[in-house]
Amino acid sequence: MSVAKSLPHDAAKLHVTGTARYIDDIPTPAGALHLAFGTSEIARGSYTMNLDAVRAATGVVAVLTADDLPFENDVSPSIHDEPLLATGTVHYLGQPLFLVVADSHLNARKAARLGKVEYSEETPILTIEQALAANSRFEDGPVIWTKGDVDAAIANAPHQTRGTLNMGGQEHFYLEGQAAVALPQEGGDMLVHSSTQHPTEIQHKVADAIGVPMHGVRVEVRRMGGGFGGKESQGNALAVACAVAARALNRPCKMRYDRDDDMMITGKRHDFRIDYVAGYDDSGKLTGVDFTQMTRCGWALDLSLPVADRAMLHADNAYHLPAARITSHRLKTNTQSATAYRGFGGPQGVFGIERVMDHIAADLGIDPLLVRQRNYYAPMSGQVDQDPPYVQTTPYHMPVTDFILHEMTDHLLDSSDYANRRKAIAAWNAANPILKKGIAISPVKFGISFTLSHLNQAGALVHVYQDGSVHLNHGGTEMGQGLFQKVAQVAASRFGIDVSAVKITATDTAKVPNTSATAASSGSDLNGMAVADACDTIRGRIAACLADLNNTTPDQVQFANGQVTVADQTLSFAQAAMHAYVNRVSLSATGFYKTPGLKWDRVKGTGTPFFYFAQGVAVTEVVIDTLTGENRILRTDILHDAGASLNPIIDIGQVEGGYVQGAGWLTTEELVWDDKGRLRTHAPSTYKIPACSDRPDIFNVALWDAPNPAQTIYRSKAVGEPPFMLGISAFLALADAVSACGPNYGDLQAPATAEEILRAVGRTRA
Repeated sequence: MSVAKSLPHDAAKLHVTGTARYIDDIPTPAGALHLAFGTSEIARGSYTMNLDAVRAATGVVAVLTADDLPFENDVSPSIHDEPLLATGTVHYLGQPLFLVVADSHLNARKAARLGKVEYSEETPILTIEQALAANSRFEDGPVIWTKGDVDAAIANAPHQTRGTLNMGGQEHFYLEGQAAVALPQEGGDMLVHSSTQHPTEIQHKVADAIGVPMHGVRVEVRRMGGGFGGKESQGNALAVACAVAARALNRPCKMRYDRDDDMMITGKRHDFRIDYVAGYDDSGKLTGVDFTQMTRCGWALDLSLPVADRAMLHADNAYHLPAARITSHRLKTNTQSATAYRGFGGPQGVFGIERVMDHIAADLGIDPLLVRQRNYYAPMSGQVDQDPPYVQTTPYHMPVTDFILHEMTDHLLDSSDYANRRKAIAAWNAANPILKKGIAISPVKFGISFTLSHLNQAGALVHVYQDGSVHLNHGGTEMGQGLFQKVAQVAASRFGIDVSAVKITATDTAKVPNTSATAASSGSDLNGMAVADACDTIRGRIAACLADLNNTTPDQVQFANGQVTVADQTLSFAQAAMHAYVNRVSLSATGFYKTPGLKWDRVKGTGTPFFYFAQGVAVTEVVIDTLTGENRILRTDILHDAGASLNPIIDIGQVEGGYVQGAGWLTTEELVWDDKGRLRTHAPSTYKIPACSDRPDIFNVALWDAPNPAQTIYRSKAVGEPPFMLGISAFLALADAVSACGPNYGDLQAPATAEEILRAVGRTRA
């Protein structure tokens, strides 16, 4: 069987030889035009424009403003509050005001800078504190979810602690920037190639923008050069702009952002401030916790509500909260509209409770590991009727029936030699006044499913040809994560053939309609099941045909190792396919899957929003220089739960990449806006993602080998987002190193840049 094998990514050779084709590599027809936005230079206010110089610039074919858009001027994924081109009012610095169509990419970019724009500037709202003071928000008030009597639980606790935690946003920094191509078709139809995680949303937005039904727009994407959530909704603007211009001029149109434009225009991870009050007993076990989560959503709603919801849903992480109140403020500011990013709010929620664990440990003077273990959910292995005879519930009242972190943690503590290393680090710190080491462990329990329940569905289209080769399409998109490879392995396993006989081609809305975004770590779960459904339909037809020809029953027909056995004969799969074809059996089928058992009331904050939880645990060791704040990750050990992995080597790669990206968010990656609302860190020279030299010197990653109790495809578990939160252990290790500098709680804030580490060292010694 092809699943559970460590096979290479289907496009690995193309990637490393530079021959994989991305949107900007697609040959455009003669006469293709290129687009660029003219953008705002203020963060808030009104404006008037004189675009004569733009129209007169070299190579310019057309200049479009909001008044030139014939139908919908909207690229929002949610509440229609995000115009493609501004309509007289500016909401952030970098907002598109007009669209230049020219004969080359360079000419379009040059002309876009020639617009004469006069502004009437207003004071922008830029920070969480400013938004709170102005009551600038997307909902009438905060969203509040409660479990138990949290006030009494905290007041009656032997100990209380409180604090404030700030964490910054994060730039996606996908290797391939945003790009789209629109090709006019006959009869007013439009073909769009888009670097998008959500082809159906592109189809919907383009159809509205050019005034045709969705069947008049076909969207295709073979691959993206990274996405991380940044291509879930942010590609809408480019695709719509290309389609509108192509429709108006009846010529192919192409648009791509340069890196600085990409960073200035597109949304980032939501930055948060979390205030907390916690009650706990002498052992560090929580009695109750009160979280206030404040998130800067930017100027438009985008996907901020479900992001903020997921932060609330992960405020417990791996810990049982007997009583809890989670208050969430979704704040509107004059900055880029924050959007989806790997983890989708989950990392922010997890980070909050992890720092509570650290704060409790600091107050009690004990190892933070002990506080974490004492607050873990009760061990459960997927069965409700076991000891203990009750099931603990999350703050949103979902039973936790699959919790394996006790066993996983014990295993990792042993394999990483945590106890001895912690003693050695304490001795090192006592002997070294300048360099200080730290070590920390952090778990993750991450819910898998879209919290908007109807999105948990997928379709597939599978063809078997006369020669036994298989072609398939599904609704998922490939962005380097190995989804196509995993799904191909699923298809091969259903037919009992080698994966080399299976080909997956570009995701195409004309082949598989009404797709959900490839997001929420759901790609393999949803699309793998849909493909299995389609393959099983065809396999059943072949089996019925061969059984009829051989006077037996379909259950006696076996598919394995590229062969089909029936009665006393063995056929190759190709021969079996030919028999079915000759006997006029359909060798094409659609497949469909919807996740069962989901029920969620987001207003009340109760229900079962997730199909299952993916879990993992990491130990990280670091060293800091107390004179400069410089720091380094020395060693990381990870044990991650991927269920019965579909492809272990791809899953390990996702764990490694997720950890490094998560560590980068909380350490080196700092977004800085000035007091005018201009993003100052809008290029690789000023925004530092982790480099190869920032990875751990020793990096041990293993998968926990246990099937998923939930009925997923081959009992696997999602592995896209959960490992991101294991990077939190790097921050916690830095905080542990800081705590070795003095008697006080260092209260390290994120991102833990060199400057912030120095400040925290000072607070520890004060």
